[in-house]
Amino acid sequence: MKPDDLKKAPKLFTENIKVGFTPEYFVLGLSSGAQAQIYALSPAHAKRLQQYLSHEIKEFEDKNGEITAEWNPNVVSPVQKSNPPTEGS
Repeated sequence: MKPDDLKKAPKLFTENIKVGFTPEYFVLGLSSGAQAQIYALSPAHAKRLQQYLSHEIKEFEDKNGEITAEWNPNVVSPVQKSNPPTEGS
């Protein structure tokens, strides 16, 4: 995708992000109001997304200052089973 294509693409502000996974893929859910988009990524693509976001956040913070945000790992995602299957089950 060219930078100009990205600038012209329609954008939807995301209010909530949920992530779930199985041994084969990660599921990324982005929602805004009643609308949602669900994406499935291979584990390697999920890792590259994490690396890319870390890089871009560092670039942003270098230019604009530290982002203050709190993440709570105890929030249960609606796309992640509360008791995911274990290997062999």
